[in-house]
Amino acid sequence: MNLPPIGAPATAPGTDGLDALVIALLEDAKAENTVSINLRGKTSIADTMVVTEGRSARHVASIADRLIQGLKEAGFGRCRVEGLNMADWVLIDAGDAIIHIFRPEVRSFYNLEKMWSADRPDEKSMI
Repeated sequence: MNLPPIGAPATAPGTDGLDALVIALLEDAKAENTVSINLRGKTSIADTMVVTEGRSARHVASIADRLIQGLKEAGFGRCRVEGLNMADWVLIDAGDAIIHIFRPEVRSFYNLEKMWSADRPDEKSMI
């Protein structure tokens, strides 16, 4: 995995550097079924949303811990984290990237990919 060395200057949040780092850290932590959703132009809360899953609550917590530590080491500062104590659904707000880590059954229940991947009404093509 190609992570920046500890202490190396990080690419500014909101750039493709943050997106690539998040994906690399998730792959390193063996996250499964990872989907990256471009939010640019859809909302001002973030540029990217990443949805992924772990096999169990322990795996979800481990993925979240690895991601939080890796982002901190890469110079992206402290992330805001919700749900780590139960580890059914962990939300990590890394500024311009929001990461959701689910257990599989919780992910299928909420189905965030469908909601955020949909085109806005003015983006639909007229046929």
